[in-house]
Amino acid sequence: MTDYSEMEMRIVYARTLNELIERNPNVLCLEADLAKADATIPEVSGRHPGNFINCGVQEANMIGVGAGLAREGKIPFCATFSAFASRRCYDQITISVAYANNNVKIVGNSPGITQGPNGGTHMCFQDLAIMRAMPNMHVYSPADAHELRAVMFHMAEHRQPTYLQLVRLKMPPLFDENCRFDPQRAVRLAEGAAVTLVATGFMTRFARDAARELAADGIGVDLLHYPSVKPFDAQSLIDSARRTGAVVTVENQSIIGGLGSAVCEVLGEHHPVKVKRLGVPDRFGEVGDQEYLFSKHGFGPQHIAQACREMARSVK
Repeated sequence: MTDYSEMEMRIVYARTLNELIERNPNVLCLEADLAKADATIPEVSGRHPGNFINCGVQEANMIGVGAGLAREGKIPFCATFSAFASRRCYDQITISVAYANNNVKIVGNSPGITQGPNGGTHMCFQDLAIMRAMPNMHVYSPADAHELRAVMFHMAEHRQPTYLQLVRLKMPPLFDENCRFDPQRAVRLAEGAAVTLVATGFMTRFARDAARELAADGIGVDLLHYPSVKPFDAQSLIDSARRTGAVVTVENQSIIGGLGSAVCEVLGEHHPVKVKRLGVPDRFGEVGDQEYLFSKHGFGPQHIAQACREMARSVK
């Protein structure tokens, strides 16, 4: 059995695409000249050259090509860096994909601070926010290799416009090969009554680590992982907030418009409680490694644990 948890996420993406193509030849791999970054060269191009299209450095055109192919019954996965997959071609996505309700799968590689070496121009903190605001769009952010595979199989089987955040790095395993993905359900990774901690994607591993640290100190964290930011499982959040009375959110994104905003929208309407949002404040990115950016913006593991402690104390 293949141990996907030992692979970089981009390798898992490419090899899962090969499996999807072998199950259904209508699945296509589209790239905008970043196929090596996505590992689809040589993984997909070498194994299924007839299902591989490099559109060149023209992301908006790639979306248009994908929309046309989807209209003809194909299932295109269109991948590039998250900044280009979301910001650069947002209008083409709006009209050709979402408004037309075309079955295009848009993949944003290296979201948020995982783009550290390439700096502010390539570092996108807004993709969850702007894609979540798009009618008809589903927005997913898996946390490890097994969940990525489950999400991709779901994407290939369900006809809808979808945006997927793809962390390029190797991620420590949170789930096993039997992982199932349901966009309507959050995943509870820890149970507690002191504070609710909500995370998605790249940050869920750090939220789990913080929850374990807090548990050792006698602070019970109710940890909810949201692989789907849209649709959003409101009921699990409401039920948890009723038990704890305090919520902390953390995401590899701006605190404006993404997961934290989704949490505040739900609780503001259904069960108002105090919420602390962790992530990137209203700023652009810069070149820097993970530890530097966590420290500067205040959403690393130690910041998560400290925020949970403060929120738990605030409701006693």
